[in-house]
Amino acid sequence: MREQLILQLSLIKDGISIENYINELIVKVKIASTANLSQWKKHSSGVVSKIEPNWSNKVIAIGASTGGTEAILTILRALPRNMPGIVIVQHMPPVFTKIYAQRLNNLVALNVKEAQTGDIVQQGSVLIAPGDKHMKIEKLGSTYRVVCYEGEKVNGHCPSVDVLFNSVAKKVGKDAIGVILTGMGYDGAKGLLSMKRSGAKTIGQDEKSSVIYGMPRVAFNLGAVDKQVSLDSIPQVICSFLDEG
Repeated sequence: MREQLILQLSLIKDGISIENYINELIVKVKIASTANLSQWKKHSSGVVSKIEPNWSNKVIAIGASTGGTEAILTILRALPRNMPGIVIVQHMPPVFTKIYAQRLNNLVALNVKEAQTGDIVQQGSVLIAPGDKHMKIEKLGSTYRVVCYEGEKVNGHCPSVDVLFNSVAKKVGKDAIGVILTGMGYDGAKGLLSMKRSGAKTIGQDEKSSVIYGMPRVAFNLGAVDKQVSLDSIPQVICSFLDEG
């Protein structure tokens, strides 16, 4: 009972309604109930089948909040296993991020895991920030790695999308693609603008397909979004940006 009260107070403090949090949990339960689709994962090739060797130096960064668990699943399901390394911040409490990553790993062609400091951002892999740590990218030689660390909340969140996006802007620059998805608030909007200014391509989810058109709206209004499209169109836009080099 005490833990439930603490969680509720934490959610209220962060501006997250109990109803929205419960909806997120419902999505996780649905994902867990279909976790036996490992055969689909094994044979799926996604929306693109060709191999692009130069994709190995690219990084795709995704940020989401309310409604993001299902949106991320929709995107990853449509991508092939040879995609550039993908790093994700989804606003979610500790423990749940690991469970979520495990379920996604059973449902998509890519290899998905909860990130740990030192993990390499590599082709075919997806790293999800732990629910109680910020995640940023560092470059060692020609290799990108993630650093996960405890810290003060940024924009009311830890992990924060802005922390990830700002590090990608600094370390990856024009070789990155940034995607901001459904969610309340403004976390990630300024970071996406930093990515765009560094030469990265940027995508925002449109209002119609967003559960909460908050983060994408702020990013769009800041001029941080190159293309604003529906959720279902995002995978193809990502691949189009990759084809452009």
